[in-house]
Amino acid sequence: MTGTATRFLQLDVFTPRAGGGNPLGVVIGAEDWGTARMQAFARWTDLVETTFLLPPTGPQASYRVRIFTPDREIPFAGHPSIGTAHAFLETGGRLGPDGLVQECGAGLLPIRVAGEGDARELAIRAPAARAIAVGLGASTVLRDVLEGVALGTVPPALIEGGRRWWIAEFANEPALRAWRPDLDAIRALAGESGGLGLAAFARSRDPDFDLVVRAFPLGVGIVEDPASGAANGLIGAWIAMAEPDGPLARGYRVSQGRELGRDARLRVTIESADSIWVGGQTRTVIDGALAWPD
Repeated sequence: MTGTATRFLQLDVFTPRAGGGNPLGVVIGAEDWGTARMQAFARWTDLVETTFLLPPTGPQASYRVRIFTPDREIPFAGHPSIGTAHAFLETGGRLGPDGLVQECGAGLLPIRVAGEGDARELAIRAPAARAIAVGLGASTVLRDVLEGVALGTVPPALIEGGRRWWIAEFANEPALRAWRPDLDAIRALAGESGGLGLAAFARSRDPDFDLVVRAFPLGVGIVEDPASGAANGLIGAWIAMAEPDGPLARGYRVSQGRELGRDARLRVTIESADSIWVGGQTRTVIDGALAWPD
């Protein structure tokens, strides 16, 4: 037998419309697939991430998810978590009394559900974060990456929580949107720190959002991510740590991916430095049968 039919959804995550946000593939009905088979399929889709929606291993979780890039399995990422929760509900999964609980490599993570149908928003609580290094002086490679950049109020920092990113605030939105970074330097920065790369943000005066974000995960071979839940969770955590009484201390709206033609929208809610929720809407673009060889 060359393959077994399963269900495959392709989604756009963190967007109110198809064609925006960050694409995600979700495979349903792959309980008998091994790791190598999952990795081979994720390599074939060539999406930033492909997930496998599986039964939970215990009663605390609503479902289990395994998350793959084209090259490796990873314990957690934001947009795959939001998209997989959407797929779970779209394919008959039921809400618990407190929403959903996702089981993944980073543990059990709660997901909140607000609204229904096209208006539904999902938000995941990001893993707890900590600052590993702070300031331009923490890395000569970081100084090279940010050479000539006018920085904002919050100092650059290396933040870890589920993933590891360098975070930097630009002085203004136009400068960040027009920035053409040295990709080799960001790749070197990711290698030096054992992280994904650099996530940069700037405050905005646009009435539709409060922050602009651009994320460059060169550490996993991606030049720029159109919508990163993990990066936005760590940005939110760093803002909560660095400006606990600042104007963004309770949360804000994010624009990301416009430079890639994806124009994603995310909502970050800050309850404390250890309780950051990242969410948005998701759209199903493809829903069909999948045959993939053993």
